[in-house]
Amino acid sequence: QGRLVDSGGGLVQPGGSLRLSCAASGFAFSTSSLKWFRQAPGKEREWVATLISNGDTYYADSVSGRFTISGDNAKNTAYLQMNSLKPEDTAVYYCRRDLGDIWGQGTQVTVSS
Repeated sequence: QGRLVDSGGGLVQPGGSLRLSCAASGFAFSTSSLKWFRQAPGKEREWVATLISNGDTYYADSVSGRFTISGDNAKNTAYLQMNSLKPEDTAVYYCRRDLGDIWGQGTQVTVSS
């Protein structure tokens, strides 16, 4: 079945950067599209970004131009580079593999001064 492990979250000031990681085990993450989602307190989980197996990427309007999704086949890990962070980016971030609907456990990102 395989699993995903999210990491890299933390507390950062507005305007700062973080890089989230999504480490895959039990399968090659590049064999399926992979997405990042986030869920803020009291809100529904929302889609953030997608990495297709051919390398194409897609972003929610709210993060386009600030976030970058990528993957490293050698490390079997996907990343979400987040720049120019805003307080409204505060949420728990999850990666998800479409094939098999496999989710990471989530990592907390807090943007606050």
